[in-house]
Formats: sequence, structure tokens, C-alpha cells
Amino acid sequence: MGTACKRRYRNKSGAILWILFGLGFLFQSSCATLGVALRASEPAVSEEKSAKPIIFQSEEYILYLLQGGETPVSLAARFLGDPKRSWVIEEANEGTPFERPQIIVIPLKEENRGGLTPGGYQVVPILCYYGFAEHCKSPLCIPAGVFELQMRYLKDNGYRVISLGELLDFLQYRHALPRRSVVITMDGGYGSAYDIAYPILERYGFTATLFVHTAFVGTSKSAITWDQLREMKADGFDVGSLTLSYCDLTKRRAGEDDQAYMARIKRQLLVSKQIIDRNLEQDTIYLAFPYGSYDQRVLNICDQVGYRIGLSVEPGGNPFFADPLALKRNQILKRDLESFITKVKTFYEFSLQ
Repeated sequence: MGTACKRRYRNKSGAILWILFGLGFLFQSSCATLGVALRASEPAVSEEKSAKPIIFQSEEYILYLLQGGETPVSLAARFLGDPKRSWVIEEANEGTPFERPQIIVIPLKEENRGGLTPGGYQVVPILCYYGFAEHCKSPLCIPAGVFELQMRYLKDNGYRVISLGELLDFLQYRHALPRRSVVITMDGGYGSAYDIAYPILERYGFTATLFVHTAFVGTSKSAITWDQLREMKADGFDVGSLTLSYCDLTKRRAGEDDQAYMARIKRQLLVSKQIIDRNLEQDTIYLAFPYGSYDQRVLNICDQVGYRIGLSVEPGGNPFFADPLALKRNQILKRDLESFITKVKTFYEFSLQ
């Protein structure tokens, strides 16, 4: 990518902005990223023209003069047809205040769906949590205060928590994602996901995907209930399968022949999906492998019964070319912020030149 491409929408003074406007904005069409918004350091439009907020429009972008009261969400709803795509406008105008009489760029064409740059490519970390408590005894438990600190770090540093559905679109090269995208998951079906993690996530405007082994739901005080799962789903959370009874799908039982083994594995995958489908009125397409274990035969059955995303616990991030049924996931077990920061890397350096 050339220097001109990289600087396509970088901040300019008002004078340079109007020179570019007079030249018809002859940017290279091969640019892969939209970059940062053009910004006028002084009001560059007369009061007479300020009545027309759209200064320039092409098939690729709009130059828009803020009139006051607009937000990235409202502009995304108006021009992109989806308020959830406000991140497109925010990232194109990074560092630019959304206030009158600022000029911003509204990208109309989705580019760089794979998050590729000359220096590497985007990866999406998936975080894996288990239980939560005010004070933890189990190594699989994260204290509420630590979880709050981690979520605050994501919020303060511009991370955007996306759903597995959005990640699937990225993996299928259908849509680009925010540069700092991360997925949050919680395994086990523990009630602490509802009691402790849920209020904290709501406070920061985040959601997550809960993975439950269906034989455990509602069976004890420590287990989440179907009513709690329905409430969280109504708030934008997703629910996936952790199989029927949380067993290692790659291991045969003593005395079990191949036919019996394959029938049991299929039942673990299919029946758990059917139970979740029935209780939550959905088509369950997300699966977390118990113990993170899978092999090709397990993946084949997952595909047959209708799962479209499968999660291991192999550490690392996921680029757009990752296998959706064998994604990596970072377990959050340590309780220091420095360790957490290493788990949320969203870019893999690799020279593409």
C-alpha cells in the first residue's frame, strides 16, 4: 500500500481540505483502509453553505459538516443503515470531535474485510472465563474486582466486544470488524455468570456468549437457570453448547467400540443443541469443546448436526482465514492486569510486502 493510501483521510488543515475538494479528491481507488478523517482546523464553510451538511458525496464516502447533535450512532443509522456500524464512522474520524462545525468522513464502501495491512493482519482474541466470586478459592474463578478492572481496561483502551455472529461474518470474509475487536465467553453454566459477571458487563455496554452443558442447568444453587439465560439472551447475550454432560469428545470409554463411541459423541453434540434450541427458541450454532479437545471426526459430526463455530482453549487470536470450527481461545486464569493485556492482542505482525 502506498503512502498516499495510508494518508487518504488523515487530518488536514482547512486550506488543504478545500484544495483536495477542488481537485475532486483524486485518491487512489486501490486503498485498502479508510484511515483517519479529514479535519478542518478552522471553520472552512461559510454560513450560507452550512445549511447543506453534505459537502461532497461519491460512491465511496461522504464529506459531512456536523450541524450539532449528531452522533456516530445516528449517522450510521442514517447513512449506513445500521446504528451498530457506528464504529466505521468513529474509526474513520479517530481523534476528531463530533461537534459543530466539524467536517467528518462517512465511508460508504466496506473495505479491507480481512484486516490486512503491509505490516500484518488483524486477529480477534476470544476470552474464556469460567466462574466468578467476590473472593475466589478455585483457580478457575476470577474475583469480581479483577473482572471489573479487566472490563474497564477494554473500555478505556478502545476495544469493542463483538458477538460470535459478527466474528463468523469476518471469518467468512463478509464484513470488516473494528480494529480492536474481542469476544468474551464464559464456560460451565455457573450462576456467577448471571449474578456477578452480567451486571459488570452491562455497566460497560458489553455482552458475552455463555456455554452450558445442559445436564447441569438449573440443578443446583451454583448453576445458572433457563430463566436467567433467557433474560441474558434478551439483553443481547448468546448461548452455546458445552455438550450434554461435559465429557472429552476425543476419548472412548472402557470397552466402547467405535460404533458405540461415535453414537455417544453424536448424542452429546446433537441432544445438547436440541435442548438449548427448545428452551431458548433458537438455532444453536456455537459450541465450546469440553477441555478444548477435538479431532477431525468430532469436527465432522459438529458440521453434520449444525454447529458453525467451535472453540478450543488453544491460546492465540483468530485471523479471517481461521477455521470457524476450530478457533483459538485465551483462558483468563491469572489475576494481574499485565497478564490480561497479553491476551487481548488484536494484530499479528507479518510483512506482506
